[in-house]
Amino acid sequence: MTTESLETRIRRKLTRQHFMHHIGADLTRIAEGRVEAELTLQRQHQQHSGFAHGGLVATMADLAAGFAAVTLVPDGTGVVTVELKTTYLRPGVGQKLRAVGWVLKAGRRLHFCESEVWCDDQLIAKATATMAVVEPPATLPAEQ
Repeated sequence: MTTESLETRIRRKLTRQHFMHHIGADLTRIAEGRVEAELTLQRQHQQHSGFAHGGLVATMADLAAGFAAVTLVPDGTGVVTVELKTTYLRPGVGQKLRAVGWVLKAGRRLHFCESEVWCDDQLIAKATATMAVVEPPATLPAEQ
């Protein structure tokens, strides 16, 4: 019996991450309790002033923290965000967003995480997140 690698398992879970694919984000590094994600900024990601949209920055922080937690849960379970606090340090002006997320404390039911979001080489936001470990429903809703 072969054991699936952590990266292969997380990449398999990514296939069900439709919103992440919709915005154009991808995980670039995967390790136990830590991930990095990148997104090339497009016009639709920006506010009228050209800054990365605040919702997108928070989404990248949430994504990185959430997948960091996912690396620590067994197959057949997932995580959902129950709390996310994002602190914006400066506007995101540049070509690429990079989010780094890590688990500070993993528990049986809750994982406490942090993340940072960078735009090119500038730190633009920091976040803390609490992720709840959940069992997926027996049947997923049909795709439309």
